[in-house]
Amino acid sequence: MIYTEGQTWETGYSGQLTINNDGDAALTDWTIEFTLPDGAEVTSLWNAELQTSGGTYIVTPPSWGADVPAGGSYGIGFNGSFSGGETAPVTCLINDAPCSGEAPDDTEAPTAPTALTATATTATSITLDWDAATDNVAVAGYEILDGTGEVVRALVGDTTSATVGGLSPDTEYTHTVRAYDAAGNRSAASAAVTTRTETDNGGDPSGPGDDRRVGYFTQWGIYARDYLVKDVDTSGTAEKLTHINYAFANVSADGQCFMANQTGEGDAYADYGRSFSAADSVDGTADSWSQDLRGNFNQLRELKEKHPHLRVHISIGGWTWSKNLSDAALTQDSREQMVSSCIDMYLRGNLPVIDGAGGTGAAAGVFDGIDLDWEWPGSAGHPDNTYRPEDKENFTALVQEFRDQLDALATETGQDYQLTSFMAADPEKIEAGYEVAALMEDFDFITLQGYDFHGAWEDTTNHQSNLTPIPNDPGPRTYSMQETVQAYVDRGADPADMVMGVPFYSRGWTGVPAGPDGDGLHQSATGAASGPYEDGIDDYKNIKDLSGYTLYRDEAAGTAWLYDGTTFWTYDDPTAMEQKVAWAKQQGLGGIMAWSLDGDDAQGSLITAIDAALEQP
Repeated sequence: MIYTEGQTWETGYSGQLTINNDGDAALTDWTIEFTLPDGAEVTSLWNAELQTSGGTYIVTPPSWGADVPAGGSYGIGFNGSFSGGETAPVTCLINDAPCSGEAPDDTEAPTAPTALTATATTATSITLDWDAATDNVAVAGYEILDGTGEVVRALVGDTTSATVGGLSPDTEYTHTVRAYDAAGNRSAASAAVTTRTETDNGGDPSGPGDDRRVGYFTQWGIYARDYLVKDVDTSGTAEKLTHINYAFANVSADGQCFMANQTGEGDAYADYGRSFSAADSVDGTADSWSQDLRGNFNQLRELKEKHPHLRVHISIGGWTWSKNLSDAALTQDSREQMVSSCIDMYLRGNLPVIDGAGGTGAAAGVFDGIDLDWEWPGSAGHPDNTYRPEDKENFTALVQEFRDQLDALATETGQDYQLTSFMAADPEKIEAGYEVAALMEDFDFITLQGYDFHGAWEDTTNHQSNLTPIPNDPGPRTYSMQETVQAYVDRGADPADMVMGVPFYSRGWTGVPAGPDGDGLHQSATGAASGPYEDGIDDYKNIKDLSGYTLYRDEAAGTAWLYDGTTFWTYDDPTAMEQKVAWAKQQGLGGIMAWSLDGDDAQGSLITAIDAALEQP
């Protein structure tokens, strides 16, 4: 492995670690450990995971893997700060062997990239394209630099397009791009391009603000949780949302959307059969036995009448109901059948008659779009769910079919129908299941899983929704929103088209010792903490008032947790929500999504904190 230094500026510099594999087999696992001179430190690193132990930096493959092929190389870039003097590593080991520090017999730099242009802009991002550089051996990747010469994006491979996010609206930015090879030689920078970002972020024009505020309403929340559509109104939540996703629509074994079947699956009673009293109705009027639409669907229609800016999407799939989606997406015929059945049932509103409710057009006007929640294409989800390697391309084709049929319906009705999707956080699942660039052509926006990173299915306490990597995270897998967002951006997503998910619930363990810091974090547990609906999980509205617990925070990661010496709950309170929103805005993301609205308290404290933070300049 070799180290090469890149650009330097007043208080910082960029560097690269390049692993050269001279063996005849791929290097599938590697660990780099290095130290820096006094006054120098790593401030950000890409293409790998970074942990620190004392003054030693420990670099390991990213969570989605980074095999170094036989005869090939792999580059890891970083930005650092220094106070003068040397910046090169003082000590360096790779897999416990000394780094060679010697470059291959290649001292020729690549040619400079040409024809750098800005091909797309939003209020918070700029997409750049360029013509490829050439090299006497091979170009290993590219670096995008800002107007000060600092590296703001580093790319591995032959890609010649990238999006720079986290920018400010209506602001000029200057960028250049340069190429590098496996020996660490860097080209001269391309000609500079100066671009001004848009004045707004392209969010929905109506509603409480430009940023999207999406909340999931769960069909089953009206039972044990006693959370009704009316509560979305009385808590003040409805006026702060732009979208409600109704969870979930079911897909049958033969690939069609359905409300309820002969085996008892589905709950058409909650959807449109239940009669709500005047006290439980949004409009204060009791349902009558003769209505063709009752239940949650009718309440959602009343909610939209009271809050015209709201859009309501039907969410298809979910953890349990994704089990038939791989089959439904398998062929062109099956995709057409599934999409047609879902649009007919939810957007045209043609419901089967059950207990006197339903019929042709009964639910027309309730739903404004489709939200796809396939967990997960190409990867395991619920134990009963089917998945295949070909799900990746089939999901793209399914999304295209939805887009085509929605566009045709829009032409027919004169209405606008949106198409969104809930997407995985795990970079391995992203790689296995999504052709991101192609998908983003058809989605209005996507929401990212920003929670369930850890839970009581593991025997060690941890954060479930951290923004940034956690030092000394014990795993078994490490996650952070930073890595998730970067994985999508690297594959062609615009940050402004991504909405970050946040949890309105907590994950908990019991039998937890205090540990060296006394806070219970990263400690072995004997099991899941007791919960009212299932062990290991509870709503924010219940967690917030626990007595006998001490509150802890990681400000940078936007996490909070409660610990009483035995039980540990990782959760998000209003302060953590404000931290998460601030981070999402810095990344140029397009808003916030909450799972799920029934976890908030009667005053809507979490959504209020989110709304206030989004409104901040």
